[in-house]
Amino acid sequence: MYQKGEDVVKQNLNLFKERVSLLEQALDFTRVGITITDPSLPDNPIIYVNKGFLSMAGYEYEEVIGKNCRFLQGEDTGGNSVREIKEALLEKRKISTKLRNYRKDGTPFWNELTIDPFYLEEEGKYYFIGIQNDITKQEEYQEKLEITLNEIDRLSTPLVPVTDNTLVLPLIGNLSRERFEKITETVVSDTNVRHATYLILDLSGLGMFDDHTSSLIFQLHHLLKLLGTDLVLTGISARLAMKAGVSHELYPLKTYLSVQEAINELSKI
Repeated sequence: MYQKGEDVVKQNLNLFKERVSLLEQALDFTRVGITITDPSLPDNPIIYVNKGFLSMAGYEYEEVIGKNCRFLQGEDTGGNSVREIKEALLEKRKISTKLRNYRKDGTPFWNELTIDPFYLEEEGKYYFIGIQNDITKQEEYQEKLEITLNEIDRLSTPLVPVTDNTLVLPLIGNLSRERFEKITETVVSDTNVRHATYLILDLSGLGMFDDHTSSLIFQLHHLLKLLGTDLVLTGISARLAMKAGVSHELYPLKTYLSVQEAINELSKI
């Protein structure tokens, strides 16, 4: 009877070990980094790491166990993110953030980090489990995308100097509110505008002209007036002229059939 009970204990122990081994293998199989820290110990050290973390950070097991995770930080690690993490740990609440970390060889990478507190009732204490995901490729792609979009915006609102005191801004497509805001940003930030007497807005490539477009152009006229520059319109086709006829806002503005005609006439003034 005693032997039978002992066998059951051994079987349960072996089953437990098998499950622990299976869990460790599963955690090591995943590519994301996993760490567990113990905040009850000085400096909240790492007490568990999986192979995904070691591979991501480039460290050996012995180099990280017992250490605080701050060894991943460097000069470019965001101070705000670090402060938010510290506050979350003190308050024992979940936090998700991304920050620039560094591998052992000094190579930077973007770390998408999630930290969850969990409480073990048997021990009466908290632990923190951290999930690290290398999102460097996504961040680099996003950065390149933003550069490309900014370049497209710049090319869609080109200010072309044609004389010492005259700039040309060709409009192609439709003038939306968003595009108008880009134009105003360009106008305000371009130092050439401050020294220009005239800014020619060429409408020959404009796809649609309505009251909304007319209103936006008149707003640009007022903005340029504040900068000491006169707005001149060119390229208004008969079709656009008929549509523009519903608005009296543009009547005070100088208008010409083409950019060349405007340049010739303005040079005489």
